[in-house]
Amino acid sequence: MKKLTLLISIAVLAVAADNASVAGKWQVHTSIAGNDSDSTCTFTQKDSDLTGTCAGDQGGKDIRGKVDGKKISWSFKSEYNGSPLTVQYEGSLTTDDKITGTTTVPEYSVEGEFTATRAK
Repeated sequence: MKKLTLLISIAVLAVAADNASVAGKWQVHTSIAGNDSDSTCTFTQKDSDLTGTCAGDQGGKDIRGKVDGKKISWSFKSEYNGSPLTVQYEGSLTTDDKITGTTTVPEYSVEGEFTATRAK
């Protein structure tokens, strides 16, 4: 039984060690459907779970996401002209201080790109 507990503990630590650390404050530039916007996101990371807030011109939004190795994804709920929408981000940590990827808004079938840089 002790061996099984030890093996499970080692496996959990190995998975956690494989995930990049993105905790902290990030400056995010998004370009989607011809519209550019900037926001500041503060990420909290526990193992592979990502939570936090992103604040921009539209105010602050709570985010939820995942970290899988160097792959990062998060989303938040918002609205446009009174209609609810979801903004989804999927990217990769290209350096310790930069994430690049795509962003989509499924309700409007639009997508774009984003770049996030760690705030100094």
